Amino acid sequence: MTVRQPRYSKEEFARRGNEIYESQVRQQVEQGNHGKIVAIDIETGAFEVDDTPMVAVDRLYERYPDAQPWVIRIGHRSVFRMGSHSLRKPV
Repeated sequence: MTVRQPRYSKEEFARRGNEIYESQVRQQVEQGNHGKIVAIDIETGAFEVDDTPMVAVDRLYERYPDAQPWVIRIGHRSVFRMGSHSLRKPV
């Protein structure tokens, strides 16, 4: 089993992940994928979408074994909910 080490602080991970999501990934994945997970490599901008974080990250690692993955739920502020609400506006 490969032991992967983070190369960035938590703050830098979040900054890079959110920046890439907003500027490059969001417009590609938001339509029809609300609630799914996107795993983004914060170094290359490569990403994978799936229903679960584990599968999305595993698929990203298959393509980029040295990836530094940032994970977010499409249409939400975070991956897991603890009383939060969707960012989608009611129709």
